[in-house]
Amino acid sequence: MLPYYLGCPSWHEPAWRGLVYPPDARPADSLEHYARRFNAVEGNTTFYARPTPATVTRWAQLMPAGFRFCAKLPRDISHGGDLRAQGQATQAFLDLLAPLGPRVTPLWLQLPAAFGPQRLGELAAWLDEFQQRSIAVELRHPAFFARGDEERALNRLLHERGVERICLDSRALFSCRSDDPAVLHAQAKKPRLPVRPAAFSRSPQLRFIGGPDLRTNLRFLQPWLDKVAAWIEQGLTPYVFLHTPDNQLAAAQALRFHELLRERLPGLAELPMPDSASAQLGLL
Repeated sequence: MLPYYLGCPSWHEPAWRGLVYPPDARPADSLEHYARRFNAVEGNTTFYARPTPATVTRWAQLMPAGFRFCAKLPRDISHGGDLRAQGQATQAFLDLLAPLGPRVTPLWLQLPAAFGPQRLGELAAWLDEFQQRSIAVELRHPAFFARGDEERALNRLLHERGVERICLDSRALFSCRSDDPAVLHAQAKKPRLPVRPAAFSRSPQLRFIGGPDLRTNLRFLQPWLDKVAAWIEQGLTPYVFLHTPDNQLAAAQALRFHELLRERLPGLAELPMPDSASAQLGLL
């Protein structure tokens, strides 16, 4: 049992063989092995397509009870117009994921950059309709990062409802200069916004988007190690997700984060890993 949740954007990546999965692991067994190493995952898959009921049933069989699947609401809900008209679709999505029970915590609402201050009434109404759920929201409109009245209104709305504001830190990604197609693709797709290390609930949320060089990323990770350690010492339960441009190094980045966090919190348990992973981790 860990005092925080740690994971990656997905649970399947062939490059993680020997680090997360045994070298001979089948792709179909990725979730089972991933859930032995990490205790959370970003539910990006549900943003792009709803799983079938049979798939959800299989996930429920493989995910441990303490595992957390931060399911993103499908984009036709979050990006499909007035949120006040999305109540029925949202409930249907929650019903689909019901076999996972409390493992779907928190539910993530990722809003588009076009979702600005004039639409806060929609967000408030939607949050009030599903107030029984643990919810975290990611916003991308520049006005919500300008430290003005619009951002204060947003923070007040979320804080009053105990809704977490997801913090996305992409500074490491945009600090690197590279011709690598994976880096260029990530820089074209990921938002470049000021960092807001918020804790509006018991579970602050961090998404760290690193570059392709793990050593270079450390400069940007160091403040987060201090912040996450402080949150844990305050009795909060942070969620930390680590990305790299093509995510081939995301798991290595996450494992390294945990090892460095253990230096600040000596009582923190080690993460279980395949035997072959220990030697690889030492090379990072």
